[in-house]
Amino acid sequence: MAEILLFAVLGFALFYVIIKDNRNNEALMAAAYIAGAEVFFRMNGGMVFYETGKYSVILFLLIGMFYKGASSKTIPFWIYLLILIPGIVVASQTLDYNVVFRKAIAFNLSGPFCLGVSALYCYYKKISRLQFEYLILMLLLPLVANMAYLYFYTPSIGEALMSGTNSNYAASGGYGPNQISTVMGLGAFLVCTRLFTVKNKIINMVDLALMALFSYRAVVTFSRGGVLTAVACIIAFLLIYFLKQNSPGQSRLIRKIAILVFTVVAIWSFVTIQTRGLITYRYTNRDASGKLEDDITTGRAELIITELQGFYNNPIIGVGVGKAKEFRMEETGIETASHNEVSRLLSEHGLLGLAALLILIFVPIIFWTKFRNNYYFLAFLAFWFLTINHSAMRIALPGFVYGLALLYIVDDKKDPVHRKRLTA
Repeated sequence: MAEILLFAVLGFALFYVIIKDNRNNEALMAAAYIAGAEVFFRMNGGMVFYETGKYSVILFLLIGMFYKGASSKTIPFWIYLLILIPGIVVASQTLDYNVVFRKAIAFNLSGPFCLGVSALYCYYKKISRLQFEYLILMLLLPLVANMAYLYFYTPSIGEALMSGTNSNYAASGGYGPNQISTVMGLGAFLVCTRLFTVKNKIINMVDLALMALFSYRAVVTFSRGGVLTAVACIIAFLLIYFLKQNSPGQSRLIRKIAILVFTVVAIWSFVTIQTRGLITYRYTNRDASGKLEDDITTGRAELIITELQGFYNNPIIGVGVGKAKEFRMEETGIETASHNEVSRLLSEHGLLGLAALLILIFVPIIFWTKFRNNYYFLAFLAFWFLTINHSAMRIALPGFVYGLALLYIVDDKKDPVHRKRLTA
């Protein structure tokens, strides 16, 4: 059933983009919906193959660029994509013969390529504020469906969470807690921002309820990465949004922030009672007995160290795409995929990986210094960077959301004569 639903969504979206000639960024809307729905379809067995979500996002954005093109200023991101290619050549020489080469490359590079294509489509792309609001809604709707599914198809929290303070698969619908925490955290962040950008009390009340539901599902996974990332994104958004308001607007904003803080405290208190204090132990790095754990990173630090060792041993060209996992196995006996995209890029691509990271960090910052018209810029960039540091790029969302930070949002209500001119 999930596969049929996925094909129906892809088919309708493709048909709609083509008949509309992507006049109003329909391709970007379709890519947003698929990126938001990827984890939902994965956990229901709807994906034809594991990377279907990322490939679909890439396909829609390429179709969108076929109709509307890309900015001439996207050269840094073309360089970024070219930087990824030498690692494939190196991998062809270094990967073990028993490894399926195509799968190794797809697993490790589909995320970075999805990011690159998203950046190519979005960089210097004009989009009206109304279209941007629809875009956020398209990203949010499948997350709401995913959240509802978790409420209907997971056991009672009391039964699921009394086993300890580790990340909990039962409370995550039987799927990876890290990815569920990430998508629920993003959902909480998006509905939270709507409390400030949407001027409708009824919609605000609905969004506040949705934020509470999203937050609850994110916290009870016992996976901290997505929750802490959501908190950082909310703070980043509010910081920019607050500074953009006049004095009366800032006063109204403070009242809304107070309501938001009260809601968060209420949710945390409720989860603490339900889990008999285990959630507090989890976030203070303690086990179920209250004893302080030695490693706050739950093993991720060791993974990063081995990948940096690979970079130290092969600083110029790296060990090759997908080889970091084998290198870790050879060095430590641990056969685990990377959780950190930064250290993986350095290990597998060497100095070229470092150059790729510098492009991804500094190009958006330079763009922001010129056009500070996107309230979400800092929050989206924070979501990308924090997510790839605890969950790598296993899903399309961090790469796609990175691209959204590069959009040029046009406020149609203002006189275009007084708006800073943007050249494509």
